[in-house]
Formats: sequence, structure tokens, C-alpha cells
Amino acid sequence: MPIVKILRPHQYIKNGFVLIGPLFSHQWTLATLSQALLAFLAFCCIASAVYVLNDIVDIEADREHPVKRYRPLPSREISLNSAKFLLSILVVAALLLSLVVSLWVLVFVATYFFMNIVYSWKLKHVVILDVFIISAGFMLRILAGTVGLDIAPSEWLLLCGLMVTLFLGFTKRRAELLMLETTKANESLARRVLDEYSPAMLEQFIAVTAACTIISYGLYTVSSTTVALHGSTDLIYTLPFVVYGIFRYLFLLHHREKGDDTAKELLTDKHLLITVLGWVVATLWVLA
Repeated sequence: MPIVKILRPHQYIKNGFVLIGPLFSHQWTLATLSQALLAFLAFCCIASAVYVLNDIVDIEADREHPVKRYRPLPSREISLNSAKFLLSILVVAALLLSLVVSLWVLVFVATYFFMNIVYSWKLKHVVILDVFIISAGFMLRILAGTVGLDIAPSEWLLLCGLMVTLFLGFTKRRAELLMLETTKANESLARRVLDEYSPAMLEQFIAVTAACTIISYGLYTVSSTTVALHGSTDLIYTLPFVVYGIFRYLFLLHHREKGDDTAKELLTDKHLLITVLGWVVATLWVLA
């Protein structure tokens, strides 16, 4: 369905970052989980609003793109007026849902929307900063699931979240460069910021952020604060899932020409999917 395509529901998996706070803080009461679900839905609505807004802004350029021209808006499956109406509904729904949870969640959701407007207008063309903006969107989700729910955020988990999202952002840029190299795509249709990146530089960024993700998560699992909070030293046994997941993602990047759509790779690659599910099950087993 055209409306499903323009909303990009497969990307909602990224909003799972909202649930990290309740999971690792042992805040599993019905009230907290209900608020977390509402915050999750608020980010789903505002994320879809951003996708619709980008499609509206890029409609003419997308009609010239060999792939994006088949999207609902440039292909005229959905009219421009309908898209604008849908955008309004999504923004209002996101703000209302977040307000039901707390003022902090409202602030984080509104900031996410404003940040993406600025990103689409200007910042997506600024090398390195473009990836940090993408990472900031994930950090806002984590904050909505902690500060927004009156849960004190763990500095270690914030650091882990920052590192893994920077890793995913830089692998996305590397995948886009690889796509240009292997398909000889029209460079005029590629992101302008790719002109500022080089394969060697991105490989260094990816190596650093991958290592920092593994180290920061490993240190989190054995920190005295973590052990005291969970009453167990067994969280370290979830680290192999993180290591394998990162290595698998790098394999997909370099040998399967993937990595430009994290949500899609997670849902279509059975190794990644099993790894994430294994990590969730092992984590719940340790924390329960």
C-alpha cells in the first residue's frame, strides 16, 4: 500500500532504543511500560513525519532518481496535498502522545523533529557532523526512555548508545560509497556530503567506533554500579552477542554490499536477527 510505503514502518525498530531505559533500570511496572510504549509510538509517528517531510521536499529530485522515483509521492501514487495532510496528522499525534507521557518526552520528540528539519535543510551536507546528527536522534530516544520516564540514565549506556549509533552512521556512509563504486551510479544523484568522505577515512571511523562500542559495553557489564544494580556479574555473558553482531554487520557491508539501511538489514539477515533476539533473551535472563 502506498501509505505504508511512505510511512516506512520497518524503520520503527530503531525506536526500540526508547525501551533500553526501563529494561536496564528494572523499571518493569505496568505504569512504566505503558508510558514507554506511548513514548515508542510517539517516536514512530514523528519518525514517519520526518520521512514524509523529506519526500515532500525532495519530490522533484526523487523523480529523477532511478530508485526513489518509485516511491509513492514522486510516482504520484499519493498526491502532494495528501502527503501534507498526513504530515500534519503525524506531527499532532506524536506531540499529543508524548505530552501524555511527560513534558520531557514532548521536548525530546519536538527536538527530534526540529533537528531533522535542520538536518534535511543544511546539516546533512556537513561532513562528520551529518553522522553525529543521526546519532543524536538515537540519543534522544534513549533520553525519552530514561529522563522522560523519570529514570536516571546510565552514563555507560549513553556512551554505548553513542558509539553504536556512530558506528551505524559511518557504515551507512561507507555503504553509499561502495554503491557508487560498484554500480557506477550517477554521482549527481548521490549525497553531496559523500564528496567529503574517503573510503580510508570512513574505515578508520568505523574501526574506532566499533572498538569503542565493544569496550564501553564490556566495561558497563562489569562495572561495580551495574553489578550492584542487577545483583549479578553475569551480564558480561551477553557481550559475545554484541561482538558477533558488529562483525556480522561489517561482513554484510564489505561482502554483501549492504549496510545503507540498518532496519532492513536487521529484519532480512537471519544471522543479525538471531543475534539480536539472543542478546535480548540473554539480557532478560540475567536481569530477571
